[in-house]
Amino acid sequence: MTAPTTTPLASIWRPGRPVDLHSTLGPLRRGAGDPALRLGHDEAWRVSTTPAGPATLHLRVRGGSTDAAEVQATAWGPGAGWFLDQVPELLGEGDDWSELDVSSHLLLTRTRHRLPGLRIPRTGLVWESLAPAILEQKVLGVDAWLSYRQLIRRFGAIPPGPAPDGMRLFPTPAHWRGVPSWEFHRAGVDPKRAATAMRAARVADALERTLTRGRGGPEVAAVLTAVPGIGPWTAAEVMQKAHGDPDTVSVGDYHLAHFVGSALIGRRVDDDGMLELLEPWRGHRHRVVRLIECSGATNPRFGPRMARIDYRGI
Repeated sequence: MTAPTTTPLASIWRPGRPVDLHSTLGPLRRGAGDPALRLGHDEAWRVSTTPAGPATLHLRVRGGSTDAAEVQATAWGPGAGWFLDQVPELLGEGDDWSELDVSSHLLLTRTRHRLPGLRIPRTGLVWESLAPAILEQKVLGVDAWLSYRQLIRRFGAIPPGPAPDGMRLFPTPAHWRGVPSWEFHRAGVDPKRAATAMRAARVADALERTLTRGRGGPEVAAVLTAVPGIGPWTAAEVMQKAHGDPDTVSVGDYHLAHFVGSALIGRRVDDDGMLELLEPWRGHRHRVVRLIECSGATNPRFGPRMARIDYRGI
């Protein structure tokens, strides 16, 4: 059941370049069943609590692979105007790839040619990237996404307008602070991650202000990691999504270094080796990682795998 439809606002954005909706917004989706984002190749639904209030956004892209791409946006709710104003940055406007030279590597060159509309999104919403990233700390993504879905479906509000059935707003920091500890346990979130998320919720307003410091970088990372329990990996994940950081790499990821090494030089490397490989593209390192992730390359399945832990039974 959805909330009653409110009067929508609409806009059309013509960026004068290709727009790849699926690849650009893909990192924002927490699994195929994400209640806050429904994503197709040329259409998307997104619901958020914006600085102006809750809102539902529908995007449709026509001619996305051409310079004549057109993005049709419709939004409902108190935050509709904010959402429409944010559409260009959400789809990578201001994320300038013109100085990125990947001609030295065939895989990157081919991927860039195939996906000219790929950009780094900038949501402008720190909390909605931070809390899910905390849930993803030190666990398998599939388990973190399950916890995320359970919490958002139980405590997230119904979005305004005609959002598809089952979509929910991510709980605000105030609502998050009211979630009982046993509910985190029921959702498979261990006490350490739950406590970190609670600490972040208490200072969420200050963390949102990091958006005024640009597209991430060391100064923003320092503010984020000042919260106990938030380390470089979590800060990087937030800056990539909320701030549109084109360079900061998710060091500490269980699989990423192996994947980057296999794609670039045909063998696994550790975090230090990954950073060494990416150093020639400093300033664009996250862009290069996104090209690798969208290249179709596969991460070789060998070596130890992260163990699954059901915290509900502990």
